[in-house]
Amino acid sequence: MKKEFRLISLDIDGTILNEKGEISGANRQAIAEARKKGIDVVLSTGRSIFTCSPITESLQLDSYLVTLNGGEVWDGSGNLVERYGLEVTCIQNLWELAKKYRAQFWGVTTEKVWSNEFPADIFAHQWLKFGFDIEDDLIRKKVIEELSQDPRLEISNSSLTNIEVNAAGVNKAKGVANVCRRLGISMDEVMAIGDSLNDVAMIQQAGCGVAMGNAQDMVKEVADWVTGTNREDGVARAIRHWVLQG
Repeated sequence: MKKEFRLISLDIDGTILNEKGEISGANRQAIAEARKKGIDVVLSTGRSIFTCSPITESLQLDSYLVTLNGGEVWDGSGNLVERYGLEVTCIQNLWELAKKYRAQFWGVTTEKVWSNEFPADIFAHQWLKFGFDIEDDLIRKKVIEELSQDPRLEISNSSLTNIEVNAAGVNKAKGVANVCRRLGISMDEVMAIGDSLNDVAMIQQAGCGVAMGNAQDMVKEVADWVTGTNREDGVARAIRHWVLQG
């Protein structure tokens, strides 16, 4: 696979961050060299905008930012350019499901992240994403089975114990494709790197999809290449191999 890549799409947790929540020097250097070469580096994350700013500032990134698994896209100046929300009736059902199984949960609105609490009037808010954190494998499987019956939902995860829910059709691939359209490039010119199920769509649709060495098995199965783990500067290895080599 010999291609000219113009955009690198990077997941955050489990990818550019190690288990201590740090960005290694090697990852920083490779990202900086790619940017110096004129390549856009875009963070594509399940996180909300509220927790991304310190990371983009630390890496001195000034391109687009895909948050909430593609639920929002922001430009380099911090302006919202795309937003895709969840129907409030979906949120109501998800909350009831969390209570039914006594599961840890969170919900993201346009103004905050609600963790194991909900506003008195859920209809007064614009909802973007919902999540569960369930340690028990059997209960998690039951919740996924119930969620899968609702065609309005897109189901993924960012760890082995959580479930992430967006509106149907909303995923990181959609977010990155929106960025590509604004930059005048194609998904074939994107290298995407990730480790969890919420990265699968963008890894499949990118010109080169890379799974971290610590990625879930399904991510590795759909990827074009598997790099080192997030303890082994896996992001830097992939950037040097596919983008900076030669």
